Amino acid sequence: MAKSEKESSIFTYDESSIKSLDWREHIRLRPGMYIGKLGDGSSKDDGIYVLVKEVVDNCIDEHMMGYGKNIDVHITESKVTVRDYGRGIPLGKVVDVVSKINTGAKYDSGAFQKSVGLNGVGTKAVNALSSHFKVQAFREGQQKTAEFKKGVLVNDPKLGKTDERNGTYVEFEPDSTMFKNYHFIPEYLDDLMWNYAFLNAGLTINYNGQKFFSKDGLLDLLRQKSDPDDLRYPIIHLKGKEIEVALTHGNQYGEEYYSFVNGQNTTQGGTHLAAFREGVVKGVREFYKTDFDAADIRASIIGAVAIRVQEPVFESQTKTKLGSIYTAPEGGQPIKSFVGDFVAKELEIYLNTNPIAAEALKKRIQQSERERKEIAGIKKLANERAKKANLHNRKLRDCRYHFDEKNPKGADCMIFITEGDSASGSITKSRDVETQAVFSLRGKPLNCYGLTKKVVYENEEFNLLQHALNIEDGLDGLRYNKVIISTDADVDGMHIRLLLMTFFLQFFPDLVKAGHVFILETPLFRVRNKKETIYCYSEEEKQNAVRKLGSKPEITRFKGLGEISPDEFGRFIGENIRLQPVLLHKDSHLQKILEFYMGKNSPTRQDFIIENLRVELDKVEASAEKTEEEEVEA
Repeated sequence: MAKSEKESSIFTYDESSIKSLDWREHIRLRPGMYIGKLGDGSSKDDGIYVLVKEVVDNCIDEHMMGYGKNIDVHITESKVTVRDYGRGIPLGKVVDVVSKINTGAKYDSGAFQKSVGLNGVGTKAVNALSSHFKVQAFREGQQKTAEFKKGVLVNDPKLGKTDERNGTYVEFEPDSTMFKNYHFIPEYLDDLMWNYAFLNAGLTINYNGQKFFSKDGLLDLLRQKSDPDDLRYPIIHLKGKEIEVALTHGNQYGEEYYSFVNGQNTTQGGTHLAAFREGVVKGVREFYKTDFDAADIRASIIGAVAIRVQEPVFESQTKTKLGSIYTAPEGGQPIKSFVGDFVAKELEIYLNTNPIAAEALKKRIQQSERERKEIAGIKKLANERAKKANLHNRKLRDCRYHFDEKNPKGADCMIFITEGDSASGSITKSRDVETQAVFSLRGKPLNCYGLTKKVVYENEEFNLLQHALNIEDGLDGLRYNKVIISTDADVDGMHIRLLLMTFFLQFFPDLVKAGHVFILETPLFRVRNKKETIYCYSEEEKQNAVRKLGSKPEITRFKGLGEISPDEFGRFIGENIRLQPVLLHKDSHLQKILEFYMGKNSPTRQDFIIENLRVELDKVEASAEKTEEEEVEA
């Protein structure tokens, strides 16, 4: 009877079941609705970067309306400060605009014609998800300051006098209970600031003592993102009313795009990027009067497109994909024709007036056409083999949800690429079957540097891997948001890691540049006594653990992933997973990197390794000597 009453109470549905949450509680309970995923900072779309963007976006909107040419940004390990020199928040609304949902000036199209933020949520989300949040507004010699903790106002905002220039100052610290083990990656922040500069020519961003400024917009962006030695012709830069594009062709495989709407980097593209790609094909076909295959025209393209529209509709609060069909809600032009027709027309005009560039582009298209036809037969056979293998693919242990599916869990989808059955066995037994897949290599893959894409289809392992990821025809169908190289921390493991990175950089560089490739960090040591166990990822962490536990604790060195039990492995690929993103520095050039590390210049590379290895060994020896001295003193 008692059990029946208990079950009845569990499933009771009455007035007491209905709950109302205030704005702060709702944001903290459902952060994904406001900033996408939380994350620890290892991915460029993790929540801590969205918080930074939401604050800086407001400064950019002020600049776009003609107020303020400078923005000061300072970011440390846990604290972010942003100061603009625009009009400043109206002093009577300082508290409301950062703590009341659907409150802001972005609804007034006269005040913000083509802004990024539209729904009055951004700074409220930052406020609610910060352990400390401070906003100051400066207007005409007066100022008001409001401070919050996790969205709760903790001071009494009052008007005061100030000598500060007009503008707004925001300071916040992401809440470590929400963003666990978070850390900012400098390269991601650099890219963010550069994108702001490229899209707002004439704006100066002072970030951590460095000046970010662009004179030529998207032309500067492509100059930074490409190696001039690899370009087939000078970058084409076209500008119109509310639209700017830049494009060229290189020698890499794949297509590389950078797309923006009202200053927002739409990393997943959208209607404007689709129109840009179609416009390039249309312009080329009309100029050459030849029905070239679209894939041949776009092969090796490097392009950027930026548009400004009224009240853009994005597919999520994080604004990574444009869903708008028209340039304005009422009476707007279809984005497909607005972007596509502009690109096609202006590209045709450019090619007519630049015959050398036109000839170079034609040769690039014809080269792509020859390469495509050469591997057509091999590709067909390889795809048939892969299709059969996928039915019973023992290399792939798939998960339930995928990145290319319209499911919220798809954003958390990842695949671990492991070496051998022992490593894949530990991960397979401890993984989350809904969002974590495993692909097992049988040994060291082929060094594919200098080879053509033909090898991707001739090599069974490479072919099965590209099919597992679904990247044969670009990233539109990518099945996993994170592609994680998971190898042992020994010489063979490092070699396999290099070979896999060479494969991706050689044939699918856009996968790396889009921030989808990571290295799994697993502990090198386990230090424990009867009361506590500490997992250490470096020699320094091990020494600290030994000092903490004292009395000669048990120390285990993990030589390979297969030595870590499935129960333990679950701790390292779950909530506390440590991932190191594979990043390309803005001054790095792919072919030069690959040639140095994976080419046939063995003596030069050997000298480089020996010199740098000596530096690392010196550090380890110094650390060991210091530890011995401390033990003697103890």
